[in-house]
Parts: sequence; C-alpha cells; structure tokens
Amino acid sequence: MNTQFKTKHVEWFSAEDMYRQVHDWLSELEFVKDEHHFFEDLVKTYTLQIIDTKKFSEYQKIIDSIKHSEKRNNALIDAIKVHGNELQIMIDGINQPKEESDYKKEHRNLIVLVSEFLKDYQSLKSKLFEAVKDILKKDKQQRLLEKR
Repeated sequence: MNTQFKTKHVEWFSAEDMYRQVHDWLSELEFVKDEHHFFEDLVKTYTLQIIDTKKFSEYQKIIDSIKHSEKRNNALIDAIKVHGNELQIMIDGINQPKEESDYKKEHRNLIVLVSEFLKDYQSLKSKLFEAVKDILKKDKQQRLLEKR
C-alpha cells in the first residue's frame, strides 16, 4: 500500500528528485551486491555443516534464493543505469510530452520493482542469518560434547 502511495506522486518529482532517487537506488543495490559476495563466502565457510544437517533441503532453498536475488539485483542495476542515462529527456528543455510521460511511467515501475526487491531481500537475509545461527549453535554444542 505504501508503494502505491509513492507511485501516485511521481508526476510531482522534479528531474533532480528522480536523479537523486536513481543514484540512491544504485548506491543501495551496489551495497546489496557486496552483501551477496559476503553471503557466498558465508555459505562456503559453512558448507560442511550445511551438508551434514537434516535441514539441507531448507538451506539449499536459501542458497538458490541468494543466487536468484543476485540475478535480480544485477538486472535492476542495469535497468536503473539505463533509466538514469535517459534522464536527459526530462532536462533537455524540449517539450516531449509522450517521452516524458513514458519516462515517468518507467520511473514509477522502478519504484515498485526496487521496493519489492528490497523487501524480498530483507526476508532472504533474515532466513540466511537464522540458518547460520542454527549452524553455529549446533557447532558449539558439538564442540562442547567433544570436550567432555
């Protein structure tokens, strides 16, 4: 519902506002890209523990979700870069109502896509960290049992 509210007001965004939003999106998605690398390293670090658990299929779904999220993130970054390069339509001083309307429509679409992606991404992060927490607990319990 909040996303719909934002999209109805895109017509009021100035070219400068859209420019800032594009750069904010790119910054956030580039950070997500770095986090994906961290997640891959995290999964590699705990591969043996993941394979050994009864929750292997659950963890495999999380790993697949990370790969899917990475692809979505890269596609969004590419789309936003293209969108940012097309901002010229809004600031060139030439009255192009159709092109400007199309640009704003695309911007509204990107608002929704980025918002949905970030929501899904936060959910994925929570699942991943919960899985790692479970693995670390089991690992700690195992080490405590071995010390006896």
